[in-house]
Amino acid sequence: MSRERLYLFDTTLRDGAQTNGVDFTLHDKRIIARMLDELGIDYVEGGYPGANPTDTEFFAEKPKFAHAKFTAFGMTRRPGRSASNDPGLAALIEAKADAICFVAKASAYQVRVALETTNEENLASIRDSVGAARAAGREVMVDCEHFFDGYKENADYALACAKAAYESGARWVVLCDTNGGAMPHEVESIVATVIQHIPGSHVGIHAHNDTEQAVANSLAAVRAGARQIQGTLNGLGERCGNANLCSLIPTLRLKREFVDAFEIGVTSEKMATLMKVSRTLDAMLNRAPNRHAAYVGESAFVTKTGIHASAVMKDPHTYEHVSPELVGNRRKVLVSDQAGRSNVMAELDRAGINYEKNDPKLARLVEELKEREAAGYAYESANASFDLLARRTLGRVPEYFKVEQFDVSVEQRYNANGQRVTVALAVVKVDVAGERLISAAEGNGPVNALDVALRKDLGKYQTYIEGLKLIDYRVRILNGGTEAVTRVLIESEDESGESWTTIGVSPNIIDASFQALMDSVIYKLVKSGAPT
Repeated sequence: MSRERLYLFDTTLRDGAQTNGVDFTLHDKRIIARMLDELGIDYVEGGYPGANPTDTEFFAEKPKFAHAKFTAFGMTRRPGRSASNDPGLAALIEAKADAICFVAKASAYQVRVALETTNEENLASIRDSVGAARAAGREVMVDCEHFFDGYKENADYALACAKAAYESGARWVVLCDTNGGAMPHEVESIVATVIQHIPGSHVGIHAHNDTEQAVANSLAAVRAGARQIQGTLNGLGERCGNANLCSLIPTLRLKREFVDAFEIGVTSEKMATLMKVSRTLDAMLNRAPNRHAAYVGESAFVTKTGIHASAVMKDPHTYEHVSPELVGNRRKVLVSDQAGRSNVMAELDRAGINYEKNDPKLARLVEELKEREAAGYAYESANASFDLLARRTLGRVPEYFKVEQFDVSVEQRYNANGQRVTVALAVVKVDVAGERLISAAEGNGPVNALDVALRKDLGKYQTYIEGLKLIDYRVRILNGGTEAVTRVLIESEDESGESWTTIGVSPNIIDASFQALMDSVIYKLVKSGAPT
């Protein structure tokens, strides 16, 4: 039985960037775009070239994607202008993109009130813009904004907008539930009507989540015949967000109704990285992951001790609709010692750390983890620090060196050019095999100065850390008030290109940072097999 192809369109970097508190840097956009391509997403919408310097620079060079089509977003030509005399349209066509997604009003009310133009001029704008982009060799799609409300208000005009896009050569006509108020039965019925006029293989759905039904509405559209789904990682987006691709992807791949009928670009191997992708985005945005998110949430496969836990131990599928490993998650049974040991042993297996099942040190490691997580440590986000904690508890981490003292000062002064500058100075004293070494370094901040000073001279171990560099630094305040506890996550990389994350927790941000820096250096020494 042949299966139809469903296409996934990600708008995390554009629609997701409208989330309150989210502000992507150019570096963030490049990393996330590459991550989406590796996941198997078909279209990655990078932003709105010409709207701001970041997006304009992002579209100055096309990313080297293996799978996805790099897509630019923008408006159709403005009313009263020609396609050849519209700066916004020109910026879209000049952008280094494979495809262009135009946003166009599909509601007679919105055309009249928001655009302040006529229905006929709006249709002409759609046709002209699609034609110009097609002539420039771009794949074109039109996001029919306010489509469902527009259809309920004036079905003939909403359909006319969609048909104008398709008949002008748009590859995809995307029906947008812009205010997120449509119900699944409405979406299914309206989409079914649309595909009587436009082939379903050219129809997409863009659902917002204002009634918590964006995923349901997206699936309803697929059932009715739509073959492209737009969404964002973790459901990011303005107001209540967009359809969550972290929920849609496993549903499409694992639920029988869809897996029998459709195929998507995300393979089972890539789907197993979904939880990591979700957490990576949250970490980049310095947001706490949604513990209760479907499939990828920390609590998605958690059961407390009691009758449910007993059933899970006998048959995991009793209270699990899919196996957690399929999306990169894991099963947890809380509270009981047996469950704690099982979880820790699973982590040790994943880290490749040898252990004896009857070793009493395992129980000590379980208790240590519980105590540290209660204090604010999050080892699921810090693989290298977990590795070191486990090895230390099991007695397998050498004491390569000992930090006797460190000191950090911050000074504001005038430089030689008469400019007022702030300089941080760090001094670190270490003992390496009985040899006392003192290193000092300046930095653009206290953590940078500490990082440079710590790695400046480690005696006989210096050659092992030459390729080590800090590539990301994230801080999160765990509780409010003047006695707030700070969690620091540091991502490091070495000359092989391998990266790892370490963690530090303390009421003092410098202390927390130094813990994470120390773990990074020691992990590198362990990884390199440095002798004691």
